[in-house]
Amino acid sequence: MRFVYRAIFSSACYLFFLASCSSKASNDATTPPKKPATPMDTRALLAYDPQNADKKIDAVMQQLHRTRGFNGNVLVAKHGKIIYENAIGWADYLHRKELNINSQFELASITKTFTSTAILMLMEQGKLSLNDDVKKFFPDFPYDGITIRLLLTHRSGMMNYVYFTDDLYRSEHRDQRKGLTNAQEMALIAQYKPRPFNKPDKRFLYNNSNFMVLGSIIEKVTGQPYADFVKAHIFIPAGMAHTAVYSKAVYDKIPVDVVGHDRGQWRYSVAQNFLDGPVGDKGIYSTVGDLYLYDRALREGRLLKQATMDSAYVPRNPMLHGHFSYGYGWRIFEAPGKQVIYHTGWWHGFRHIYLRDIKDDITIVLLSNLSNGSLLKLDDLFNATGMPIVRKSAYKGNGDTSDD
Repeated sequence: MRFVYRAIFSSACYLFFLASCSSKASNDATTPPKKPATPMDTRALLAYDPQNADKKIDAVMQQLHRTRGFNGNVLVAKHGKIIYENAIGWADYLHRKELNINSQFELASITKTFTSTAILMLMEQGKLSLNDDVKKFFPDFPYDGITIRLLLTHRSGMMNYVYFTDDLYRSEHRDQRKGLTNAQEMALIAQYKPRPFNKPDKRFLYNNSNFMVLGSIIEKVTGQPYADFVKAHIFIPAGMAHTAVYSKAVYDKIPVDVVGHDRGQWRYSVAQNFLDGPVGDKGIYSTVGDLYLYDRALREGRLLKQATMDSAYVPRNPMLHGHFSYGYGWRIFEAPGKQVIYHTGWWHGFRHIYLRDIKDDITIVLLSNLSNGSLLKLDDLFNATGMPIVRKSAYKGNGDTSDD
């Protein structure tokens, strides 16, 4: 933030003296990061000429579409420059609406990375601690010993609210058209006290409940809807003009054209329902271009301090297959000299993967609205871009590349 002081010279000197004395304190984690003075140059970052498309990547994507049925949008960037992007297939097969590069997809669990960023922002501002217990914010929360840190790392042991709420609504014949708010979901958990899966911090258990609760904590701490906070503090600073939070608790019909299709078949289009109300674990809609801007904003320190961002990328769970773990809201791939920070998404006919090679500065965004397993066949894309193969079965537990 740029301050302009209109004061006499002695006052200016005094302020300078105070600032100098407090330089040590300014490095404390409770101090908001210093934002770059210039806004994101989104036009330059998103500049792309299809005639200069990387031919190897294009061949891979056309093959993936032709043989594996990939349907969606893709963006690949290296060293701050987009080298390939494309919109492939249908946004809404029933009405024959084609995708375009600015089509908005329900990000599903990629939303969790934004929730993590928001929580870490509030930590930097001194408004919460990662060691805070959920009961500090929700005294009637029915589980003991669950901290923000355990939620961020999927180590809370909570039940999955999606299954609990779905069963409840069906058994009690509740209206499934209107979405629940986060506050209403937290009230249901407090009322019914569903049995947890295990004790807190016993093991990693990926679970939407963790980030729905984090979304609720953001609303409680800030006094704002989750949608308003992430818009003001993440979307706008990152220049993400095509990104929004859409909840069925607010919208009768989600205002986007991209329809999710389940079971790998066009006839299984998915309509949003009451489970599309809670946000934090999901609920953000965005484009491949805006996710690239998010990547650049994080790399440039526009959202969080570098030390805070680095802490999010530390493996907080035992390594799986010698390479894979989970940090604060991010999946992690590590190999000698390599680190890919990424997240997947799978919800109501949408399936995605968002990958950020930290060392070699490679970004891959794949957003699909046809859940057919095509995103499990990306080895050729990884090879074409120079990114390590981020696939669990591609490596043995001792870290050696497997033969399969």
